[in-house]
Formats: sequence, C-alpha cells, structure tokens
Amino acid sequence: AERHGFAAVCVQPSWVARAVRELHASQVGVSTVIGFPHGAALTPVKCVEAEQAMKLGAGEIEMAANIGALKSGNRDLVYVDIRSVVELARQASVVVKVILETGALNEEEKITGSVLAKLAGADFVKTSTGFGFAGADPADVALISQVVGGTMGVEAAGGIGSYAAMKT
Repeated sequence: AERHGFAAVCVQPSWVARAVRELHASQVGVSTVIGFPHGAALTPVKCVEAEQAMKLGAGEIEMAANIGALKSGNRDLVYVDIRSVVELARQASVVVKVILETGALNEEEKITGSVLAKLAGADFVKTSTGFGFAGADPADVALISQVVGGTMGVEAAGGIGSYAAMKT
C-alpha cells in the first residue's frame, strides 16, 4: 500500500492493530469494515465493533447498511443504525462510509439508502462490499452522485475496471 501510494487499506477488524503498526510511519490510512458483509448485526454490536476498531487506530469505518431492513422498507432502523455509528466516529474524527450493496437493491432502495446515509451524516456512500451480488455499475455511481448532490463522497467498489468504463 505504501509502495503504490494508496490513500488507505481496508482490513478486517481483527487486523486493524497490525495494519496500524505496519503503516505508522507512512501516509497510508487504515480502514475497517463494520457489520460486514450484510449489515445484519444489531446496532449496539456495530457500535462496539466501530468503537474497538477506532481504539485500535482505524481512521475510516466502512459500515455495511442493513440490506434486509432497507429492502423491507424499515427506514428508521437503517437511519438509526448509520447515525449511531456516525455519532461515535465523529467523536474520534473518523470517516464513515456506508456500503449499500447496490447489486442487491432496486433503484428506489439505492436512492433511499443514499438519502438515509446523507441524513445520518456519513461521509461517503460506497456501492458494494466486493463479496455481494455485483460490483459497482457506472449507472449506480451516477445515481448515487445525483442523490447526494456533491455533499458526500461516492466510492465505486469493484466492477469498474477503468476511467473510460466510468465515462460511458
């Protein structure tokens, strides 16, 4: 990661301490996943997981949105889930990315998930975990970008192999 100039590496929570140790003298940040990969963990569990990762030095939290709740229309659960992790992360100035797993969602669910992430105060919306149904799709990236209106970052994860592919 350091040799290739990565901004950050994303590791499983059990590897955060080691990644922080290995990268301490570099500019590479350490990110980890919370509620991974389906977001089905209970909100208090996600909060403890995030809190522990931040104590170990994670500078970014990539939390999986609760796909089941999102698909079933339980917007309150999705919002509270995201907001709870965001509030913890703000105390430590840690970036929060919300993974929507867009390959499992219809257009309305993608819009709803993006809006909820924005309202909850997340910093980024990310398209997928890389372990789900499909990677990023240029149309999904465009849709999410339109919904969040330049107020948040949008991260395309997997599926788009080049800048040229994104332009189409």
